[in-house]
Amino acid sequence: MSDNGYRIERDSMGELRVPENALWGAQTQRAVDNFPISGMAMPRTFIRALGLIKWAAAGANSELGLLKAATAVAIQTAALEVANGAHDAHFPVDVFQTGSGTSSNMNANEVIAQLATGHQGSPVHPNDDVNMGQSSNDVIPTALHLSAVLALSEDLLPGLEHLCETVETKAQQTEDVVKTGRTHLMDAMPVTLGQELGGWASQLRTDMQRLRDCMPRLGQLAQGGTAVGTGINAHPRFGEKVALLLSEKAGLEFRPADNYFAALSSQDTIAELSGHLKVLAISLMKIANDLRWMNSGPLAGFGEIALPSLQPGSSIMPGKVNPVIPEAVTMVAAQVIGNDATITIAAQSGNFQLNVMLPVIALNTLQSIGLLANVSRLLADKAIAGFTVNHENLGHALDRNPILVTALNSVIGYEKGAAIAKKAYAEGRPVREVAAEMTDLTDAELDRLLDAAELTKGGIKS
Repeated sequence: MSDNGYRIERDSMGELRVPENALWGAQTQRAVDNFPISGMAMPRTFIRALGLIKWAAAGANSELGLLKAATAVAIQTAALEVANGAHDAHFPVDVFQTGSGTSSNMNANEVIAQLATGHQGSPVHPNDDVNMGQSSNDVIPTALHLSAVLALSEDLLPGLEHLCETVETKAQQTEDVVKTGRTHLMDAMPVTLGQELGGWASQLRTDMQRLRDCMPRLGQLAQGGTAVGTGINAHPRFGEKVALLLSEKAGLEFRPADNYFAALSSQDTIAELSGHLKVLAISLMKIANDLRWMNSGPLAGFGEIALPSLQPGSSIMPGKVNPVIPEAVTMVAAQVIGNDATITIAAQSGNFQLNVMLPVIALNTLQSIGLLANVSRLLADKAIAGFTVNHENLGHALDRNPILVTALNSVIGYEKGAAIAKKAYAEGRPVREVAAEMTDLTDAELDRLLDAAELTKGGIKS
């Protein structure tokens, strides 16, 4: 050990200094020195996936008789420590690194080898032991799929389920609240608030189904393809055993990819997933913007609902309260849409046998999943669950909605209806009142034909 807080490590390129207390070795240090770019390390879920892969690889190699049992146990113990987040500070490699993610794979190999050496009491080699039967070219695509499946199943899908249930509950509570519908941001025929929210819930349920439909393809792993897809240096059953062990450990379904050459060279399934995440972002943007419009005011806007007051809205205007949660949702949606653009560009960067933008794909995919998971719960708990309905404003606008005359079309015709609507709007009077003057319809007929609640049920009122 040197006197200045560093030790000397060696790799195939020679010697270099590594911080004295670092668990990583020479190859990781070269990456740290080469890529001082963003200061962003690989996401936690990705490091977790790397740890689980190394755990499964050691188990598979032991079962296949290629790795001593004691060494396998030492590696697996260390790998689970990594998976559980005990050593995240020792994964310093920048996201913007070599496109294969080799630096992150070697970071995991070196950290786990150092820990396993301590557990076993004798040397464990990062390449020969921890990386046995593997290449960065199949480990990193496997970690990308594995981390995405874990994040979806543990975070995003449960978060969306919570949001859906919250929206559906609010829809039931407001199923009899009639309001003015709007198309082109202009008054249209009545709907119920419950119908409006039911539309949101349907969007979200469909988004969830898209994500679930993608999961079996995400469950196909590149592990076993090694360097170029031929499986060189790996036992023929290695990929199958790794997938089985990961399935048992995570309680999810994984299997070897149908074609290793495709699994290494393309990221089509992640691009598909990103597309579904973008659609979800679009849905959340629509819902958030609807909430902002409905909450606008309180006097000069629609003022149909009041979102929960969470914080002062202005540093200069006392009493102002802003729709902060929907605003946060729209910013998340914008970020996810931007992430999808990055993933689209990166996913087409498969040159012959390998995609060479894997780390940035991982960053953007996992960021999108995490942001959407977090904001879905916030939208449910801090906006939708607690908003209140301004019945007076809804009723006032509904009574003066000239478009209600549409319900009279089948009785008086379009042209007569248009004349009534124009007069009602020009004079600021209810449609019913003007229609009583301009038609021969009785009060009972007008009451029946212009019943706003009945109009939300569709059909012709004959």
